[in-house]
Amino acid sequence: MIRTIVVFGLIGAVVVGAFMVAGSLTWAGGGQAPPENGVVVGYLTQLVALTTVFLGIKHHRDVNLGGVIKFLPAMGVGVGISAVATLGWVIAWEIVLAMTQLDFPALMKEQMLAQAQARGASEAELQKVAAEATSFGEMYKNPLIRLPITFTEMFPVGVLVSLISAGLLRNSRFMPARQAAA
Repeated sequence: MIRTIVVFGLIGAVVVGAFMVAGSLTWAGGGQAPPENGVVVGYLTQLVALTTVFLGIKHHRDVNLGGVIKFLPAMGVGVGISAVATLGWVIAWEIVLAMTQLDFPALMKEQMLAQAQARGASEAELQKVAAEATSFGEMYKNPLIRLPITFTEMFPVGVLVSLISAGLLRNSRFMPARQAAA
């Protein structure tokens, strides 16, 4: 089980990490702001990487357990794979921050102020938003805070994928293992 978690988790980590680093270097290398659809692309990349959760649970069920798995063990394998893959997301983000010298808190502050202005916020509200963004920026500099924040961006998605995968794969008739040719 541990081997399955590590192997499939590392595959997911490489996928999500490679997409993040390549995508970020594409826009950050040119000195541009992140694309507006960056969040959508990020979560789609996570979902692609988290297909390894489904594949890992199925592999464990079919190869190691003879085609039958209960919900909780399947969920455990899925959460384990999700955790390893999410570590790839965290490491990739740290690489992006280091390679691009990206000032993420400044980008967030700029975006928060633009959104507040677009909805017609008063000067007092704008000052409050700016103060909150500055506070976040100071907090974000601390890796003991930044790393868990980054982890929580992907891990809940992995838990959801694990729930769905475990629910489907606990049924041994769902995508049964192929019988070896005699």
